Amino acid sequence: WATPRWPPPARSCRRCPSRSTHRPRATRRSSSRSSPGEGEGAGAAAEGADAAGDRDLLCPICMALIKDAFLTACGHSFCYMCIVTHLNHKSDCPCCANYLTKAQLYPNFLLDKVVKKMSARQVAKTASPIDQFRHVVQQGNDMTVKELDSLMTLIAEKKRQMEQQESETNMQILLVFLHCLRKQKLEELNEIQTDLQYIKDDISSVERHRLDLYRTKERYSMRLRMLLDEPAASKMWPSPMDKPNSAFVPNSRAPPSTSSPGGLNNRRFDLRAPASHQGHQRRDALASSDPPNPPIQSGNVIARKRRVQAQFNELQEYYLQRRRTGAQSHRQEDVVAMNREGYHEGLEDFQSVLTTFTRYSRLRVIAELRHGDLFHSANIVSSIEFDRDDELFATAGVSKRIKVFEFSTVVNEPSDVHCPVVEMATRSKLSCLSWNKYSKNVIASSDYEGIVTVWDVQTRQSVMEYEEHEKRAWSVDFSRTEPKMLVSGSDDCKVKVWCTNQEASAINIDMKANICSVKYNPGSSYYVAVGSADHHIHYFDLRNPSAPLHVFGGHKKAVSYVKFLSNNELASASTDSTLRLWDVKDNCPLRTFRGHKNEKNFVGLSVNNEYIACGSETNEVFVYHKAISKPASSHRFLSTDLDDAEDDPGSYFISAVCWKSDSPTMLTANSQGTIKVLVLAP
Repeated sequence: WATPRWPPPARSCRRCPSRSTHRPRATRRSSSRSSPGEGEGAGAAAEGADAAGDRDLLCPICMALIKDAFLTACGHSFCYMCIVTHLNHKSDCPCCANYLTKAQLYPNFLLDKVVKKMSARQVAKTASPIDQFRHVVQQGNDMTVKELDSLMTLIAEKKRQMEQQESETNMQILLVFLHCLRKQKLEELNEIQTDLQYIKDDISSVERHRLDLYRTKERYSMRLRMLLDEPAASKMWPSPMDKPNSAFVPNSRAPPSTSSPGGLNNRRFDLRAPASHQGHQRRDALASSDPPNPPIQSGNVIARKRRVQAQFNELQEYYLQRRRTGAQSHRQEDVVAMNREGYHEGLEDFQSVLTTFTRYSRLRVIAELRHGDLFHSANIVSSIEFDRDDELFATAGVSKRIKVFEFSTVVNEPSDVHCPVVEMATRSKLSCLSWNKYSKNVIASSDYEGIVTVWDVQTRQSVMEYEEHEKRAWSVDFSRTEPKMLVSGSDDCKVKVWCTNQEASAINIDMKANICSVKYNPGSSYYVAVGSADHHIHYFDLRNPSAPLHVFGGHKKAVSYVKFLSNNELASASTDSTLRLWDVKDNCPLRTFRGHKNEKNFVGLSVNNEYIACGSETNEVFVYHKAISKPASSHRFLSTDLDDAEDDPGSYFISAVCWKSDSPTMLTANSQGTIKVLVLAP
C-alpha cells in the first residue's frame, strides 16, 4: 500500500470547458479556544467562503442567483428558464459543450433549498424589516392558519396604534398652527387697535387745529368789518372839528348835554343795537365747537383729493410707519412731543409729505433748448449741472464739448437754436460734470480716456488735468464743504481723491469692480458714497479708506448713480430698473422706487429735499416723492425728427436730469440732444 498524500492530487474535470482542477475539500474541527486575532481571521475567512459560495450559486447563463434549479446530464445546474431558452437555439451544454436536450434536464431540489436559505440570509442582512416580513410570508408554505390569524391580529393592533399616534400628531400640529395663528391675529389686532388710537388722537388734533383756524378767521373777519363800519359811524356823530364849542368827546360814552335827551342818545342807541346783535352772533359762532359747513371745493382741492385716493395705500403705509416710529421714540423718552399746533411729530411729518405730494401732479414744459452740432451727429448729453447760483448750466456728452448756457435766456427768450455763452472743446467724449460750489467759474469733467480735468469757465482753459486713471472715468464730484477737493471713479476699479493744489492724487482706493458713480456727502468732506458694478454702494470714510464704513446691498445689477438728498439720505439708481433710498446714519434701507425702465443705459439721476428725478429707456422722465414708491408724475419726450416719429420709443432714452436746487424746476436731456426745462405743476 502506498502512503496516502495530503492534500490529494488535483484532478482535471472533463465536464468544465476550462478543464480546471478541483481539489477535495478538507474539514477540520476548530479549537474550542482561540485568540482574538484568530477569531477575526476565522470571521474574515468565513466571509470569504460565503462570498465564494454565493458565486457557486450563480447561474452560468444569467449570472444571477439560480431560480428553479435544474441539473443537466453532464452535472451542471442552471435556472430552468435560462437553460430551456438556450436549448431552443442550441443542443449543447453552455458550460462543457456536451450534447444536451430538454429530456436530459432534471430538477435539483437540494440546490433549490440551498438557494432559498442563502436568499433568506441575504434578506436578513440587507433588507428592511418590512421586506423581511414580506419574504417570510411569501415563502412561508409551512405556516398554519392559526399562526396567520395571530399574525394578522398583531398587525391590526399595530396599525390601530400607529393610526392613533398619527392622529394625535396631526392634532398636535393643528393645535400648534391654531395657537400661532391666534397669536399672530392678536398681534395684528393689537397693532390695529394701536393704529386706530393713533388715528383717533390725530383726528382730534386736526379738528382742534381746524377749529382754531376757523375762530382766528372769524376774529379777523370781525376786525375787518369793524374797520369798514367806522367811517359810517363817524358820519353819524358830529366831529369836534365841525363843532368847536361842543363839549362832546368822540370816544366818551357819556351824553354831551341833557338839553335834548331824546335826540343824540336815541340815535346812538339805534346804532349800537344792530352792532350788539351782530356781536352776540359772532360770539355764539366762536363759542361753537363745530365750524360751519365747508365752502364749495375748488377744482384744485378736488384734484388733490384724487391724488390722495390714487396713492392711498402708499400714503397709508407711510403715515403708519411715521406714526409708529414717532410713538416708539416718545415712549423711550417717556415724553410726548407736541409742536405748537398740537400735532405729534409723526403726524406733522406726514402732513408735510401729504402737502408736497398732492401739490403737483404733472410736469409742464416751459422751455426747450436745441443745440445740435452740425459737425457731430452724436448728440447724447451725458451730464447737466447748474452752477452755484443756478444762473448758468453746463452740458457735456459725446460731442466732446462743454457748453454753458444762461438759464434765464433759455427760459425767457424762445429761439429755434440757442447758442452757449461759453464752449470748451475736449479731446475725448465726456461722461460727467461737477460745478465747484464755492467758485462760480470752476467746473470739473471726466472723460472716456480716464482724464479728470478742472476748467476755468471764464478763461475757457483747463486748470488741471489728472491722468492717473487707466480706463474710462465715469464720475467726478466736487466737495461742498472743501472746495479744493474732488473725487472720481473709473472702470479701472479705482476711486481717486484729488486736490486742486496738487498734481497727483491725494487718496487712492482700490476696489474689485468697476466704479460707476461717486458722490461726496454734502455735510462732510470725509464721507464718500461709491456706486459699483458689483451691485453695491460702498460708503467710505476717507480718513480710513482701507475698508468701507458700510456696504449697502439690494440692487440686482450695477449701481449707476448715487446722490445725497440730505446728510443722512442717499438715493441710488441701478440698471435693475429701480431706485433705492438709504439711511447712511442708521445703515438701513428706507424705500424702493419702481415705475421707470432702465436695463442698460445711464439715464440720469437728480435729487432735491423732497423729490427724486430719473430718466427712463422709454424716453420719459419720472419724478418720485421720496416717501412714495410709485411715480408722482412723468413726461415723455417726443421725437424731433419727422423720420423718427414712427420709431420705437425704446430707440431713444433720457440721458441726464438735474433739479434747479430745491425748486420744482428741472433740466432734462435725451439721447437725441434735446434739452427741456420742466416744472412740476398742479
